[in-house]
Amino acid sequence: MSHKLAIATSDGKFVNQHFGRANQFLIVELKDDGSYEVLELRENTPSCNPSGGSTTEDTIKVISDVDGVLVSQVGRGAGDKLIAHGIQPVIIPMLIEDALNKVYELIREESEEEDS
Repeated sequence: MSHKLAIATSDGKFVNQHFGRANQFLIVELKDDGSYEVLELRENTPSCNPSGGSTTEDTIKVISDVDGVLVSQVGRGAGDKLIAHGIQPVIIPMLIEDALNKVYELIREESEEEDS
């Protein structure tokens, strides 16, 4: 089963954005074989913006169709709201490709545990 993920990234190479400060999310589909496909880049108005204008709920709406979000950091309140919306936050500040490999391995391990 594939997983749709949002990645908080400023450069398309690293998971390097705090959830509340992310200006954009790279949306990818992580496939059953561990490969992934970039689907789109979604712009976001950060909720932790000194000039205001957005809320955590607004940011969640931007990524409401994903299974998880990869971030460099996320506050506890925002993390709880993501989980309440069925989006699993994953704090994993590293190269996107490495982060996706780690997430794939975690998903496989969970699946194997459920099967046994």
